[in-house]
Amino acid sequence: MEISTNDANFKQEVLDSDLPVLVDFWAQWCGPCQMIAPTVGAIAKKYEEKLKVCKVNVDEAPGTASKYGIMSIPTLMIFKKGKVVDNIVGVVPESELVSRINKHI
Repeated sequence: MEISTNDANFKQEVLDSDLPVLVDFWAQWCGPCQMIAPTVGAIAKKYEEKLKVCKVNVDEAPGTASKYGIMSIPTLMIFKKGKVVDNIVGVVPESELVSRINKHI
């Protein structure tokens, strides 16, 4: 399951999560974001018990995007215990994303 996250609930959904969290920073108008979305959705289903997946629309959550220095989208960040432990910019193959996630779960 993918959780839509914004400036108001980011702390609760991501930083306070007991599970590691994959955060997808994206925007509706971003072509590469649309390309990676099915991969992120598949990972959300595959790792349902081990990983939380949150989507942050940078247009709707400018404070969060600014706080984490999002300059290019899509940017995928993996958070563990409230800290960024990995950062992936751009479209990457599912195999690379899975490999990076597996290091943190």
